[in-house]
Amino acid sequence: MNYSVPTIDRMAGIEIYATHFVGIGGSIKVKNEDFKVIELLSESISKDISKIPDTSYRFPLLLLNKKGLDSNHAIMEIFNELGTRIRVLGIKDAKAVTVQYATCEGNKYKEGRTRHTSLSLAGYTKHSIKKSHIMGNQFDIIITNPSRSDISDFITEIRNIPNYYGLQRFGSERLVTHLVGREIVRGNFKKAVEIFLCYTTEYDTRFSKEIREKFRDPKNYRNVIKIIPKGMDLERNLLRSLASGKDYIGALRSIPINIRRLFVHAYQAFVFNRCLSEMMRNGESIISCAKNDFCFKLENKLTLGKLVRYLDNDNTELVPAMHLPGYSFKSTDGRFERKLSVLMKEENITPKDFYLKEMQELSVEGGFRQLPLMVKDFSYSDNLLVNFKIPIGAYATILLRELMKPIDPIKSGF
Repeated sequence: MNYSVPTIDRMAGIEIYATHFVGIGGSIKVKNEDFKVIELLSESISKDISKIPDTSYRFPLLLLNKKGLDSNHAIMEIFNELGTRIRVLGIKDAKAVTVQYATCEGNKYKEGRTRHTSLSLAGYTKHSIKKSHIMGNQFDIIITNPSRSDISDFITEIRNIPNYYGLQRFGSERLVTHLVGREIVRGNFKKAVEIFLCYTTEYDTRFSKEIREKFRDPKNYRNVIKIIPKGMDLERNLLRSLASGKDYIGALRSIPINIRRLFVHAYQAFVFNRCLSEMMRNGESIISCAKNDFCFKLENKLTLGKLVRYLDNDNTELVPAMHLPGYSFKSTDGRFERKLSVLMKEENITPKDFYLKEMQELSVEGGFRQLPLMVKDFSYSDNLLVNFKIPIGAYATILLRELMKPIDPIKSGF
């Protein structure tokens, strides 16, 4: 716990290490194949899939395999190349080989391959699957050039790892999404646009810094649009909207709704991370419930069930949780909610700010998130291939940062 936390982690609200384990260093994601992710369906769905449709099994369940492309851009690529509109239930990183489930609009789909993906039919279900039907994710990750391969001492500390949101939630090296979200919540849409277009960090690439400097002058918009690379399609759409005379809200709406929502969700995540860091720094347990805590009951080792208030000490099958910032948040006598109220005041926001009158599609109620990472079935081999499962919404890189304790997370592949 005395290890120095990298600056970029602190920028995301990740301010401490929870384990005493001496980090092994190394790198991840040297190749896409080094980071494999497979979505895990709940048994209620996985054991009730039909290979042929009928009056009961009416909903196609699709399997999306992708490599070297994030989920949002995979959706666009599949529509452009196969003409199929799909909806995925979880966002997966670009630098990885991933397998995830999807549904399709109007039950119309076309199986096939695109440059980075393949789309196939897994079968038919009785109901259109939702995010709640995904139990978690299985990870198979190779760590390259570690200082040692014996990590047996790490296993005893895994249960103490907090359920931080990982750097991917915030845009990795740019670390910008929560900053855009903060300004959207505050109703400062002009500043939100300016930050999205122009903000950089020391971890950003030289090219990104140079082109974003040109974004600062509206007079440059029409010329800069011509030289924006393909990877900056969101910036291109936003600049085109501004150049055509749209206001800042209209320009923000040129960004796909699922990505727009990520901005506000990333700001929620930042405040959550900060709160979790401060509570752990003060010695609060995240694995044991205390009186008046919100807690989840466990349905199985990866699935969270009903949310309850902890009032006694005779139920060990409970997982501590914390309220996320949102318009439904109310300060209570729970230990984490009291701290969250203080942090929201420091951020100069109130719960009602998360109800966005001007952009109601981005309003967020709040919800709850479990505090421990809840790692299951952890194993490793001598060539340092690590395997484990975590619930949906949890980040594998949060376990890896505790295992590796990288000096520079970005250079180490995070």
